[in-house]
Amino acid sequence: MSKMTEYVARLPDANGHIHYPEEEHDIWQELYARQLDNLSKYACDEYRQGLKALNLSGDKIPQLGEIDKTLLATSGWKTSAVPALISFERFFELLANREFPVATFIRSKEEFDYLREPDIFHEVFGHCPLLTNPSFARFSHAYGKLGLAASKEDRVFLARLYWFTVEFGLIRAKDGGLQIYGGGILSSPGETQYAMGDKPQIRPFDLLDVLRTPYRIDIMQPVYYVIDSIDFLDEIVKMDIMAGVREAKKLGLFEPLFEPKSKVG
Repeated sequence: MSKMTEYVARLPDANGHIHYPEEEHDIWQELYARQLDNLSKYACDEYRQGLKALNLSGDKIPQLGEIDKTLLATSGWKTSAVPALISFERFFELLANREFPVATFIRSKEEFDYLREPDIFHEVFGHCPLLTNPSFARFSHAYGKLGLAASKEDRVFLARLYWFTVEFGLIRAKDGGLQIYGGGILSSPGETQYAMGDKPQIRPFDLLDVLRTPYRIDIMQPVYYVIDSIDFLDEIVKMDIMAGVREAKKLGLFEPLFEPKSKVG
């Protein structure tokens, strides 16, 4: 059985305002400052444009209502405050309704570099800027509708598509270098440096390969998949993704490039 999360989401008051203690604002400030320097070198252009449009504070954890104003105006999306972990069913339901789930807690100093559970920095700083981009927004909406209609077994395969795009996706820049669009990398100082280094394998996006690639959530990724531009997400939406899932189930998963998780604990 997996360990229960130590984090508890903060609830809004009667006016929808969430009060965070000063030490949590300090963690946001430190994460924001550190990642801003990283992302000026590595983030894709569309992400940087979205970050500018959201006009996030570097000093305080933002209120979701402020973010919603920009998202609704640019792509018709909004955020939805959720507990630390939600079910697949609820996750797909929110995306299908153009609502992006945001867990309203922030990581501790001990998990500053890499966090297993998505916190507000991961969701807001990592994902929300790209939700201002039409292709990313359309892909997220289509993915939610697909997942909502899928069986539990098929959702496990669909999770890999989300993992290697929205969470840990890379873009091949015009100069041949790599840029980041995956929120799991964009919100992690540790993973940003790792992904841009020479340790992981970098593979071109192939739907069937992605659906067959196992992953672990608690380690740096041994492999990343690259698309040629953010607009390619529209091409993925046009693919017969569920046919790909059926084929992936027949062929089975690739051998993992990581050690199995310890059973101890």
